[in-house]
Amino acid sequence: EPALTVYHWDLPQELEDAGGWPERDTAYRFAEYAQLLGEALGDRVEQWITLNEPWCSAFLGYASGVHAPGRTEPAAALRAAHHLNLAHGLGTAALRSVLPAGNSVAISLNTAPVRPLTQSPADLAAARKIDDLSGGIFHGPVLHGAYPQSLLEATAPLTDWSFVQDGDLEQIRQPIDAICLNYYTPTVVSAADPGARVPGADGHGASEYSPWPAADDVAFHQPPGERTEMGWSVDPTGLHELIMRYHREAPGTPLYISENGAAYDDKPDADGTVDDPGRVAYLNGHLAAVRQAVTDGADVRGYYLWSLLDNFEWAYGYEKRFGAVYVDFASQRRTPKSSALWYGRAARTGTLPPVDAAE
Repeated sequence: EPALTVYHWDLPQELEDAGGWPERDTAYRFAEYAQLLGEALGDRVEQWITLNEPWCSAFLGYASGVHAPGRTEPAAALRAAHHLNLAHGLGTAALRSVLPAGNSVAISLNTAPVRPLTQSPADLAAARKIDDLSGGIFHGPVLHGAYPQSLLEATAPLTDWSFVQDGDLEQIRQPIDAICLNYYTPTVVSAADPGARVPGADGHGASEYSPWPAADDVAFHQPPGERTEMGWSVDPTGLHELIMRYHREAPGTPLYISENGAAYDDKPDADGTVDDPGRVAYLNGHLAAVRQAVTDGADVRGYYLWSLLDNFEWAYGYEKRFGAVYVDFASQRRTPKSSALWYGRAARTGTLPPVDAAE
């Protein structure tokens, strides 16, 4: 079944030239676009997602500048976050005005579990700040119709949030049919002296600018243990924690894992096969975490592996391979990796095969 994401970081240049997501008008242009798509495809696509990872659009695009449009303006990033939220609300209403009854409208969030390095009051406060900036800034208005008060207080040196107009929060808090979650790794933080942050240490790309507005007093830490080629720690418990958090945040709302996967340095063997045991183990652990969440009462309706093919990984280009299918970029030849065969068997049988069973 197709699941259509309306916006995956592909803002038309004309709209960026007019100010981009920090400008309120962009939200209205998005709603018009969503309605056009709904009119064109609503008879064939039942599952709709308004935005993919608005955190990345706002903070990697406008604060750290590692994603397009490459701006480094923390206050503008906060405005962008609000206007992305508004776009979701307006777009949801626009889609519902044209989609057949029974179609599903959701949003994909990439808020990760944020864990304090210690239980000290300072580290707990640091974790709260990053949790607000990664999760609360989006699910607060989308699910609860309000921004966390602690977020407003922490960002007060940058903005008074006067760009939030009367009626915005009601518009953003449209009933949604599902919540989609993208998960790769948890975030571990502690308090730090202002200015002590190590660029790139939070796993979102090397930049002298932080993607976290008003968080110069937070340090990011790499947990011990296995890492993927992105430098992200492998921790299936984080996926279980994330699912259960949104099970509590939005009781009764179906959940989907809309992205989960890992990049590894995959290479063909002499006979052309591509063996990726690390990814097989990663999938086994994370699917087991999803199954545990279901056992614990979460209404998880689906899981999407990121990704089918090795592809263009944004600022990393073709260096990072997330695919279950190996792509020779010169010839365009595609070779299923052992993880694709393992995952296919899991999908067919509804069970987790042994990690060494890929046939």
